[in-house]
Amino acid sequence: MHQCEEEFGRWTGRGPEEVWAAPGRVNLVGEHTDYNGGFVLPLAIDRHTTAAVGRRQDGALRCRSLQFPDDDRSWAVYVDAVRAALGESGIDVHGADVLVDSDVPPGAGLSSSAALEVAAGAALAALGEAHPSAQELAAVAHRAETQFVGVPVGIMDQTVVATARAGHALFLDTRSLESEHIPFDPAANELSLVVIDSGVRRQLGDGRYAERRRECEEAAGRIGVAQLRDATLADVEDAGLDDTLRRRARHVVTEDARVVEVVERLRRGDLEGIGAALLASHASLRDDFEVSCPELDAAVEIAMAHGALGARMTGAGFGGCALALVPEERVRSTLAAFTTAFVVRPAGGVWRMGGMR
Repeated sequence: MHQCEEEFGRWTGRGPEEVWAAPGRVNLVGEHTDYNGGFVLPLAIDRHTTAAVGRRQDGALRCRSLQFPDDDRSWAVYVDAVRAALGESGIDVHGADVLVDSDVPPGAGLSSSAALEVAAGAALAALGEAHPSAQELAAVAHRAETQFVGVPVGIMDQTVVATARAGHALFLDTRSLESEHIPFDPAANELSLVVIDSGVRRQLGDGRYAERRRECEEAAGRIGVAQLRDATLADVEDAGLDDTLRRRARHVVTEDARVVEVVERLRRGDLEGIGAALLASHASLRDDFEVSCPELDAAVEIAMAHGALGARMTGAGFGGCALALVPEERVRSTLAAFTTAFVVRPAGGVWRMGGMR
């Protein structure tokens, strides 16, 4: 029995009816392109959030987390939002007890919010006798965060958390939502994907993320395209943009191209060849999009000094984590160089763990 089920029983005096889990994620490449209609290449990781739920007859939604004190409900706003988004989709949850356990660190750029939304959404939907598809669940989770929590994130995180396939990265066109599972198995190529926690925590709701979105929208408008996905480098340089908007747009256009390059290399089985694109992505995020920080820059530099083939910050930035693609013989020394670093493996999306129904 999972710890979440045991704690649910201690908390409520009964077993949970539904227990669902959803993974965190890292984005291999394709940062800040999702809300610009572009391409992304994330993968789910073998760290996850579990939600155990049971019905309540009083209509209340009572939430508890094993990672937060009982008087801290800052995280529970996401569960409230999921319930509201499910209701908007015609899935009436009524009341529920929700107990959450997670080893996805919050604020680390590993999509802890999407993991919570998707796990809670799947569990609450099942409690309401509904079984949305993985794509429908991703849409509910995305609507929960954007409309009800109010953070203007793109669709990438919820999509990969819900639909990922083990041993693969997800090549996603965020405009059409067409996707392709691209084989990505570092261990089979004597490589490891190492995640390095910078220790710097950030909140997407602090305004800087929304500011980057506004800048991208303004740049697209001045260039004369619907989204920066439609712009070329020549468009960016010829549009008469000020320095800030030019650099923001340049990042998006070049990052889309890097996603396509990495996908083509992975299709050929050339995992070692993606290192330069990872490094170029970090430089662009640092210099053009200005969402890195000294701690993330140092993590990339240290990883490279210890033999990584490539490294970059992952996630929205302003803190969180970096990732590094490391030959197996260099993994131990790389891990030892950081206070918090760990190897992740490409995992599958949301799944039912158990319950009494």
